[in-house]
Amino acid sequence: MSSLIEHFEQLALSLPLLETVKELGYEAPSPIQAATIPPMLDGCDVLGQAQTGTGKTAAFALPILEKLDLSDREPQALVLTPTRELAIQVAEAFQGYARHIPGFHVLPIYGGQSMSLQLRHLRRGVHVVVGTPGRVMDHLRRETLSLAALRTVVLDEADEMLRMGFIDDVDWILEQTPEEKQVALFSATMPEPIRRVAHRHLRDPREVKIETHTATVATVRQRYCQVGAQHKLDALTRVLEVEDADAILIFVRTKIAATELAERLEARGYPSAALHGDMTQALREKTIEQLRGGNLDIVVATDVAARGLDVQRISHVVNYDIPYDTEAYIHRIGRTGRAGRAGDAILFIAPRELRLLRAIEKATRQPIERMPLPTPEAITGHRLAQFKQQVGEVFSSQDLGFFQELVAEIEREQEMSVHDIAAALTYLAQRDRPFQFEDAIPKDAEKERERPPGRPTREGRASRGERFSRDSGDFDKIRYRIDVGREHGATPQNIMGAIANEAGIEGRYIGRIEIHDDYSTVDLPNGMPPEIFQHLKRVRVRQHVLNIRRLDGVEPERKRPGRSKAERGGNREAAERKPARRRSTQPVD
Repeated sequence: MSSLIEHFEQLALSLPLLETVKELGYEAPSPIQAATIPPMLDGCDVLGQAQTGTGKTAAFALPILEKLDLSDREPQALVLTPTRELAIQVAEAFQGYARHIPGFHVLPIYGGQSMSLQLRHLRRGVHVVVGTPGRVMDHLRRETLSLAALRTVVLDEADEMLRMGFIDDVDWILEQTPEEKQVALFSATMPEPIRRVAHRHLRDPREVKIETHTATVATVRQRYCQVGAQHKLDALTRVLEVEDADAILIFVRTKIAATELAERLEARGYPSAALHGDMTQALREKTIEQLRGGNLDIVVATDVAARGLDVQRISHVVNYDIPYDTEAYIHRIGRTGRAGRAGDAILFIAPRELRLLRAIEKATRQPIERMPLPTPEAITGHRLAQFKQQVGEVFSSQDLGFFQELVAEIEREQEMSVHDIAAALTYLAQRDRPFQFEDAIPKDAEKERERPPGRPTREGRASRGERFSRDSGDFDKIRYRIDVGREHGATPQNIMGAIANEAGIEGRYIGRIEIHDDYSTVDLPNGMPPEIFQHLKRVRVRQHVLNIRRLDGVEPERKRPGRSKAERGGNREAAERKPARRRSTQPVD
């Protein structure tokens, strides 16, 4: 059935949801969406096997939104995720898909966030709750979260919850839910413990398995550049400046983005054209022919519009927007490296999208090398080298007699040296495109991305919910003691899962865990912020408080509340005018 679904209009979705899908520019449902949305709309349980990055959030979010009763402010859907990061992303996705559903409320609940804030939202009423197992259990025990009106439960990334030691907690939560409900379980793999959970809690589920093909072009060099969304256009400009490219195909997720990016590149002096599904066939063919013939070097395209595109002079594919579907990534980079020629694929990712990068690497079984963002100095050097080469080529290939006489006249009339005349002419030649490159990316942007775990930015210190581990590196670790051990039933997976989830430390930064009879030890990165350390003291594993402390007896000092700099300097009025910091969010797929 799913193979026949090529457009969202073929799915039984209401007009508000179809409007949102259209506005977001999605041209066709991904395989997991086409296979999952119909049975979920029919009320069937679903057992889905799919990798991260296949678009499964929309696969369960859209049918949940379709069936909500907005007049009922009790939670009607519960989504369990292994990490706070994923909980926030899924909640933002729900909010984004519900942009045309007035009165809809979704709440992410996770450890490290204020309990009073969550209680306030729960009392006001929410339709969908997205949470980590530990915090959901806390609310259920406190009886601050009612599941009486629950219609749907989604277990997202169940194998990751198993790896982090949450599977027993998930089992317990499911036992607290109503007997009559719909359950959807998604997992990249199906180990036996996951199948046991499915057997206990799913009724005659529809099984959906999305095969991931891993064939990537061997001649394509794959690189990624980590850059925040607000600096992506400037980062793209830098890449276009230094890459030795013939023709470039830039991929974005939506039709709107394709048009906007092509226009913004044009404004910056890079002739570009958009290629998307709303274009007429004649215009599409004209654009491709211009690209093929060398009259156009940059095309900004969506996945659907680039299907079947075969232009051998495409030397570079740039993933301006990371695809949520790993299959789409493979198809995208296959547009270069054709006929055995070498090709380059460059991927832009925001820090929050690193998990999608890892999913692509896992699916393709190939590492993607990190690409430093070209510096302004490097771009200036590249422009100067190009200019010098052009001067040499003109000198060796053109008759310059007329111009030499002109320079001699200027030398006599203006009493200028030849060197001064050459410098003035060089200035005129580069006035429209200055050799000295500048853009809006802060100079310390790269340093912020390289900051080691345990040393958060000033913004990161504002909330203990910020993840303080980073993308790469080897860092000093300190050994901690916790008050749970073998006699409490603790396992390394329990401990790692609780710390990873509550402190926001990626599992790979959690070192050796040793289980003893009545206590355990764990190695964690040096520099843990005091507020996270204090929070971890209260976290529970197997119903026992961790009471974490350094094995050497040293404890991080807690910052004393104090006056602001303005108040200390006597400028109380300035302190009162200081605006509160706000957290911005944006929908994700």
